[in-house]
Amino acid sequence: MEPQRPSLKPVTSLSLRRYHISEEYGFLLQSPLKELPDHYRPWMEIANKLPHLIESHQLQAHVYKMPLLDCSFLKGHREQRLAHLVLAAITMGFVWQEGETQPQKVLPRTLAIPFVEVSRNLGLPPILVHSDLVLTNWTKRNPEGFLELGNLETIVSFPGGESLRAFILVTVLVEKAAAPGIKALVQGVEAVLQHSQDTLLQALQQVRLSIQDITRTLAQMHDYVDPDIFYTVIRLFLSGWKDNPAMPLGLVYEGVATEPLRYSGGSAAQSSVLPAFDEFLGIRHCKGSVGFLHRMRDYMPPSHKAFLEDLHSAPSLRDYVLTSGAGCCLMAYNQCVEALVELRSYHINMVARYIISAAAKARSRMPSQLSPHASEDRGTGGTAVLSFLKSVREKTVAAILDPCA
Repeated sequence: MEPQRPSLKPVTSLSLRRYHISEEYGFLLQSPLKELPDHYRPWMEIANKLPHLIESHQLQAHVYKMPLLDCSFLKGHREQRLAHLVLAAITMGFVWQEGETQPQKVLPRTLAIPFVEVSRNLGLPPILVHSDLVLTNWTKRNPEGFLELGNLETIVSFPGGESLRAFILVTVLVEKAAAPGIKALVQGVEAVLQHSQDTLLQALQQVRLSIQDITRTLAQMHDYVDPDIFYTVIRLFLSGWKDNPAMPLGLVYEGVATEPLRYSGGSAAQSSVLPAFDEFLGIRHCKGSVGFLHRMRDYMPPSHKAFLEDLHSAPSLRDYVLTSGAGCCLMAYNQCVEALVELRSYHINMVARYIISAAAKARSRMPSQLSPHASEDRGTGGTAVLSFLKSVREKTVAAILDPCA
């Protein structure tokens, strides 16, 4: 039997709208802005030319010439989110313009001060996070068209060309594929409270279908994202300054703090999708993994983090399935967990291709040009990625319930 959860919260607290989650788009920001007010034109001019400025080694010079702008002219949540994306992208380009061997150790005050202020307003850290790179960084070419790869474009980009574009936008589609499952798990929580086995069965079936759709959508990475470009180009601009041997002390945010600050790089663990399914299904990870996974929640929008915490406080689905005597619900629960195992296995295979194999290929091709800090087994979030993902998958497998229990 699972350990008892904390005191339960009323079902109304899981209304998606309360957590700024969309029934149609899930955790994606709906209709992200593409432009900031004219006062912030110096930021946008740099952001719109970011790949060229990085590749031509001109970005740092442009940043040093940036004026210190007043953040008080940013109105509303979507302007704040775009400002965070723009400042985060400029920061990553500035730090890593010259590669892993020559990172910048000090962020100039004209970038650091507004970036930290916008970050505080949003409750996000001052570094590029998943909610910047993915949730805020998409727009439809045809506003009336479908949310599909051919009708999507990024708002801010990095070097990496079509592979970078696809890496971001396939992840956007993964978040979209999760939306029906997120809606269903809220219905599932209500069904447990109402002791409605029929509603719970429908919710579990939708959660399974959504997880399977995520796996199918993720497969598009193989069609559009080149592993060599991901490993040698894209990965660099997602790297942070915590648990990174290239920047062991962190980054000084000039005008903000005299001591260096350390933040993890962008990571899939900063998406709220899989943590939401884990909380709903009652999947508990080992102590080593939990520390990293919970730290990544501090890199999520606060409303999304609150959603996960309230899911954790909801009635235990596992307890209900085990004690209700509803064999169909137990079977549907196990099918959800099995779908999550398949998704995590697929993710492990992707990491093996895009990080482990790509790193070996890069070493054999140009060993003298690789950074001494380059580590083939580290994810952009700083974890020993394969062992971490395998541990997470093992705990997911262990959550499958015995029908005879």
